Amino acid sequence: MKSEYLVGHCGIYCGACRTYLVLKKDLLKIKGYKRGCKGCILQNKKCAFIVRDCPQLRKKEIEYCFECEKFPCQNLKRMDNIYLTRYNVSLLENLKKIKEVGVNKWVGEQAILYTCPECGGEICVHDSECYDCGYKYNPNIT
Repeated sequence: MKSEYLVGHCGIYCGACRTYLVLKKDLLKIKGYKRGCKGCILQNKKCAFIVRDCPQLRKKEIEYCFECEKFPCQNLKRMDNIYLTRYNVSLLENLKKIKEVGVNKWVGEQAILYTCPECGGEICVHDSECYDCGYKYNPNIT
């Protein structure tokens, strides 16, 4: 899969997202989900938080929120606050880093960050849990 498919317009790393991982690892029933996700951009997901209310993203005039002249908009700031509070992740900082180093390098960094130190599996940002061995770990808390 192309690395740009693992980044949401808002700076979410889809590779560590719960709905992405439950589909990828065939854990839908075990985790209690009816469907998963292949990544926000790949599925052309019009999320209620960002894309639904952003004409530039809907019209595909921009790919990532940092490309917008209104960056960061109120919707993005609100979502960033939710992710900071719940998961210790800043979407604004993610977007700034993507702009600085490029999508491919950033996705590589995120893949390493969300690698389980116990088994080498994949950690879910939403559950702070390795979806391969069950190890509880939040790589965003140092």
